[in-house]
Amino acid sequence: MAIHLSVVMPVYNERYLVAESVRRVLAVRDDTISRLDLVIVDDGSTDGTRDIVRRLATEHADRITLIELPRNAGKGAAVAAGVARATGAVTVIHDADLEYNPADLPRLMVPFIREGADAVFGSRFLAADYRRVLYFRHSLGNRLLTFLSNVVTDLNLTDMETCYKAVRTELLRSIPLRSRDFRIEVELTIKLAKRGARLFEVPISYAGRTYLEGKKIDWRDGLKALGAMAHWWLVDDLYRSDEYGSDILVSMAEVPRFNRWMSDVVRPFVGSRVLEVGAGLGNLSRMLLPRERYTVSDIHPHYLHYLTQFADGKPYLDVRRIDLGREEDFAPVAGQYDTVVCLNVLEHVADDARAIRNIRSALEPGGRAIILVPQNPRIFGTLDAVLGHERRYTRTTLPGAVESAGLRMVALLDFNRVTTPMWWLNGRVLRRRHFGRAQLKAVNLLTWLFRLLEHVLPWHGVSLVAVAERGTTDAPPPSR
Repeated sequence: MAIHLSVVMPVYNERYLVAESVRRVLAVRDDTISRLDLVIVDDGSTDGTRDIVRRLATEHADRITLIELPRNAGKGAAVAAGVARATGAVTVIHDADLEYNPADLPRLMVPFIREGADAVFGSRFLAADYRRVLYFRHSLGNRLLTFLSNVVTDLNLTDMETCYKAVRTELLRSIPLRSRDFRIEVELTIKLAKRGARLFEVPISYAGRTYLEGKKIDWRDGLKALGAMAHWWLVDDLYRSDEYGSDILVSMAEVPRFNRWMSDVVRPFVGSRVLEVGAGLGNLSRMLLPRERYTVSDIHPHYLHYLTQFADGKPYLDVRRIDLGREEDFAPVAGQYDTVVCLNVLEHVADDARAIRNIRSALEPGGRAIILVPQNPRIFGTLDAVLGHERRYTRTTLPGAVESAGLRMVALLDFNRVTTPMWWLNGRVLRRRHFGRAQLKAVNLLTWLFRLLEHVLPWHGVSLVAVAERGTTDAPPPSR
């Protein structure tokens, strides 16, 4: 297996070095790389660099894409512009200052090929063939920033500030990059950690420049990195807005106690062979495992990749792409499970009758479906719209849909009564489009109180849980 690699090279006022840097990148040849494309981003250079890269782009039009920013915007902005034009399966960042040796790029590809890596960092502090001996205080600063980054991310990196960060392009594009300068190193590291990326390090050679030779980073950038560390530790800005509502759905990982409560509600009805439809990041799955057999499914490509990694080393766990609205996705698993768990998915499907029939088809005779949906159309608001909800159900409409699909109702449970007023306030009155971090922290902290009040409060819950059985005789469901 060989990888199509895109190299993003941000350039700013490097007229004496950029041509040699480009030559070295284009000269890379190795069995691990099937094709290498170079995306040069001229970040508003004023010293003649732009003329040089224009010439190089013309000479190598089949391999070089040139982006010209009208004014200097910083390394982070240049990287973001380059990533948007990357075409390879993996993208790596390469500065034009000759401190890093492109001959090390094949080494970075190995963990992608052998280990299914999501990201690989080239470490200047792991044992390598050589490195230039330079400033002690600069090295000490790098190690301190790496140490503090490891405290925040719970990783054990040796070099967080390395330029050589290779990331699967699809994953990298899904991460919103906000930093405009060298703080992008901190931002990308923390966001990869929060996304649960499989991250590896490999040793690389390093020939750092002195300040007299043109090194641009200094102690002020170190202070900015500390500020960025605190910011991205507190702020979860992990997904670009997409059709899956990823930027909101991922926030549910921030409320593990709430997820535990949800799992406690459904666990008494869960059997030993389970299909979970719309598993997302496995927030619920991990609380119901292990089982004799457990299949997690989703349609989001990033979630499926994460779930595949999560399933590694768990022989009872497998991953499938299953769209709740597609009958053909259920055909290979027809009648194989004693339980289908479908939480917060049915409301996203336009044809819910077909979706429930699909759930029924995956059940063996006597098997159970556990379906959790949002309740009460009167609190439908902006949060529902952002999440892609087609509807909110009632204690009449959900049982009606379930029974029309050929399932027999066993139980109908209200869930999460306390936050019903909060949902109405946020979605109908304040018209918010995301969950605040403080709100999520409060929900997670107060879940114990929510559980105590669940059977005391007089109104209905935000959600409704239906537990239904497939009959022991395999009569077809009536047409709805």
